Amino acid sequence: MRILILGGTRFLGRTTAAEAVSRGHDVTCAARGQAGPTPDGARLVKVDRDAPDGLTPLAGEHFDAVVDVSPISYPWVRRALDAFGTAAHWTFVSSISAYAHPDRLDDVLLPPRQEHADRSVVMKDPDAYGSIKVASENAVLDTAADRALIIRAGLITGPADEHDRFGYWANRLSRGGQVVVPDTDLPMQIIDVGDLATWIIDAAERGTTGVYDGIGPAQPLLDLLGEVAAAVGPSAELVRVPESVLLEHEVGYWSGPRSLPLWLPDTHRNMGNRDAGPAMAAGFSPRPIGEAATRALAHERELGLDRERKAGLPAEVEQEILAKL
Repeated sequence: MRILILGGTRFLGRTTAAEAVSRGHDVTCAARGQAGPTPDGARLVKVDRDAPDGLTPLAGEHFDAVVDVSPISYPWVRRALDAFGTAAHWTFVSSISAYAHPDRLDDVLLPPRQEHADRSVVMKDPDAYGSIKVASENAVLDTAADRALIIRAGLITGPADEHDRFGYWANRLSRGGQVVVPDTDLPMQIIDVGDLATWIIDAAERGTTGVYDGIGPAQPLLDLLGEVAAAVGPSAELVRVPESVLLEHEVGYWSGPRSLPLWLPDTHRNMGNRDAGPAMAAGFSPRPIGEAATRALAHERELGLDRERKAGLPAEVEQEILAKL
């Protein structure tokens, strides 16, 4: 198959391109070419999706399948559909942020918002991010209809993850000792980037279509962390700390400096509790949490276990919390 990856030089896009190349497909990656190299065997065509004519370098080309991992911009998606929307299969990677009520398990979506938004603003505003994903989904479904696969991805982990969230836990638990964890019954789930890429290419080959939550099975966060510890840090002791104490010490939710990654407030408690069953019935096969943790730890070691992190609890803050329990 001739497969166009809109992206292909970082994280999910690059992993998907590598998976397609490994199966013998003719792979073209369309990107600025600034985030990193494409996988060996893939062709890079440099484009600028911010420009109305930014896909001109691909003019006249035809593809059997298109995979779009566009992060935020509705115009990017619309222009790609205008250029290549006749492809036999179209995958758009959306987000569970498309759901309007992250504290509920219904399928109510945000209203579409189609204007271009600055990345720095959108990535800080879950509603703006989710609504642009909805606008993009609607454009894909309007154009590709029964040829489209929409994957509303949850927390994507694995090698080349740039956000340090799941990797924080693999790193910290591998060191052992007392580890501060939130005292919560919060459900949580992840999806390994390699598993998601495999499913995307499987779906292109098989013609799988529909709208799915792309995520592994949900379980209580503390159970998930226990599986991570069993795989990479069996000597670690999980010390449950009440939310009130964590907030007193200015520990943040979900991600960012001075945070406990994957921990969410009750207002978002079902953001990590989507139903993985339909995706698994459609061919998605998630690896065990322990294996995902081992992969994440290997990546952490390549980067350096003591590097400055984008997410996680600094050692001195953790010790301060432990000392006051």
